[in-house]
Amino acid sequence: MNTALFDSWTDKYDRWFTTSSGRLVKKYETELLLELLYPQPGEKILDVGCGTGIFTEDVLDCGTTVVGIDLSLPMLKIALERTRDDAFSGLCSDMCALPFPDNSFDKVFSMTAIEFVADAEKAIAELNRVTRKGGCIVVTTLNSLSPWAIERQKNARDGGHSLFQNVSFRSPQDMRLLVPHPCVIKTAIHFQKNTRVEDIPEIELQGNREHAETGAFLAVQWHTNEE
Repeated sequence: MNTALFDSWTDKYDRWFTTSSGRLVKKYETELLLELLYPQPGEKILDVGCGTGIFTEDVLDCGTTVVGIDLSLPMLKIALERTRDDAFSGLCSDMCALPFPDNSFDKVFSMTAIEFVADAEKAIAELNRVTRKGGCIVVTTLNSLSPWAIERQKNARDGGHSLFQNVSFRSPQDMRLLVPHPCVIKTAIHFQKNTRVEDIPEIELQGNREHAETGAFLAVQWHTNEE
């Protein structure tokens, strides 16, 4: 994985979440993450690909201790500045070679990072390895069934940001095959980039009611084996 891609994305990444649509994207993605991860006070949690810590904060707010890893040092520095919390520590590391012993964490989550990894099976194996037996893992990714993915792929082909020229978009079925455990799969972000902000809440609610698998944000939850 080319860390320079993420080093140059740092400011734009955070700015996107301050836009009208971006704030709603953050809200719905956070709600789904917390629903599936269900972080509890005192738990030790690993955030794999923590980026600038924009989602790490929400998990810390639940009273947890979080270790964040990221390949990009500029992003990790922002995460450390943002949290300024003794309950958070961060280090640069590759998710395919996590620098932790087996069974180190109660729970592990990874937000839209696995699509940039060449060996996704190895990454999943590492998440399983460092999670305690019976612990919860949540991985989110960019859904190939969403119009957002189609637009990003088109923009990449047309010379858009190089970040999306190195993405492996996956469908819910792709993720079911990737995760070697029974899993729960849900999606969020059922609206489009050009949707009027005032229409977004109803569209999102409808997508959730229908359990649509076409939301741009795809989340997978599973538990490691107890044996």
